[in-house]
Amino acid sequence: MWFLFFAIWIILNGRITAEIVLFGIGAATVLCLFIVKVFRYQWHLEITFVKNFPIMVLYVLNLIREVILASLATGKMIWGKKGTDAVLVEFDSGFRDNVRNVLLANSITLTPGTYTVAMENGIFLVACLCPEFAEGIDESSFIRILRKMSE
Repeated sequence: MWFLFFAIWIILNGRITAEIVLFGIGAATVLCLFIVKVFRYQWHLEITFVKNFPIMVLYVLNLIREVILASLATGKMIWGKKGTDAVLVEFDSGFRDNVRNVLLANSITLTPGTYTVAMENGIFLVACLCPEFAEGIDESSFIRILRKMSE
């Protein structure tokens, strides 16, 4: 957080001088202390974010891949005029923290052909256009990558 505040200070000033750098160090420090005191900011969250950043990049790339593959499968189903046998699938993600559960729920909904109907305490109810989309949803690539994230 401190580096972000300092970088914003430098960018907004538009030039680097000793005076600007010293004032930036002071301003970033005061702002960080203010946020910690007033908003009860916890530093370990920043460390967790830095540790999980490479996993999140991998997750986003996987999400893009899955959206493309699901789009092709859904389009093939529509253009082939194959009827849909929509199914509801219930599974337990195994995650007890809301961050990973919400991320998984949104990823499922973003993927064409699937929709998260309900989520509570890691138990998901997902609507799928056809039974093939429901196969292996409880051990999907999303869940495997999210398991690598530290809390």
